[in-house]
Amino acid sequence: MRIIAGDYKGRRLIAPQDYSVRPTTDKVKEAMFSMLQMRIDGATVLDLFAGTGNLGLEALSRGADRCIFCDAKKSSIDLVKENIAMCRAGEYSEVIWGDWMKALSRISGQEKMDIILLDPPYAKGLLPDVLAKIKELDILAEDGIIVCEHYKQTELADDESGFQKLKSKHYGKVVLSLFV
Repeated sequence: MRIIAGDYKGRRLIAPQDYSVRPTTDKVKEAMFSMLQMRIDGATVLDLFAGTGNLGLEALSRGADRCIFCDAKKSSIDLVKENIAMCRAGEYSEVIWGDWMKALSRISGQEKMDIILLDPPYAKGLLPDVLAKIKELDILAEDGIIVCEHYKQTELADDESGFQKLKSKHYGKVVLSLFV
């Protein structure tokens, strides 16, 4: 697992030794950031199910101003912190340890997010609930975007939780769905 482009290009990130975290593949990550390329520069990003910090660090590498990394697992938070340090991205990063609902509540009322990256554990079916909470707490900036990574079997409505689906792209078993 590595950073694909930008200031941190080529840096190898630390990944867990087991399968407790499912990192986004380079192919899917490249597709995701190709879709976001015009929105990244100067953005405030939320990587809600950060895992290793792979997606948030890619956003910072490509020009985002700031990223908030959140995860419920202490082992993931430790990986995120190590990877932030390896990329020397500490001054642009904030790390929150806690489940997604607590993390969103903590962020609520601070600043609005330009880009929200959602890559939760696929089997838990969390995306509709997470999107509903983001809408309820009004965390997304007016011209912001949400990227959901999920299995192709997961159906997300075109107007999920009050957000409008811009597009969905399939990459094998994985789908990227973009909402505004």
